Amino acid sequence: MLDLNPETVEQIIDRAHQFQTRDGMQDDSDDDETPDIDALAEMVLHDPDDPVYLELKSAIDDLEPDQQVSLVALMWLGRGDFTIDDWDQALSRAGEEWNNRTADYLLRTPLLGDYLSEGLEQIQDYEP
Repeated sequence: MLDLNPETVEQIIDRAHQFQTRDGMQDDSDDDETPDIDALAEMVLHDPDDPVYLELKSAIDDLEPDQQVSLVALMWLGRGDFTIDDWDQALSRAGEEWNNRTADYLLRTPLLGDYLSEGLEQIQDYEP
């Protein structure tokens, strides 16, 4: 079902969590407030020379295009844009929208690690 090694996804999740939980990367809004997604996205790329950022970007860029498509669909699944029953639709849409800036797109997504983790859990728990 997933055209990507789960261990690879877990490594990307770990790097994403490391990247997005560094000092200055957390959202300062109250728990009851909706986070300012635009502000969070801008914080994500505040230091393009950061070694953690470069490592994570490289890990995503090094994936084959079909694996990048799966990673985007997995993020969408975890974010709630699609359900597990719509997995084929998520893959199809991600394939239609694929370009060579996939890493940039994903790295601008606040909570990327959480969304990938949730999506991976749904895929692994799925029983047709």
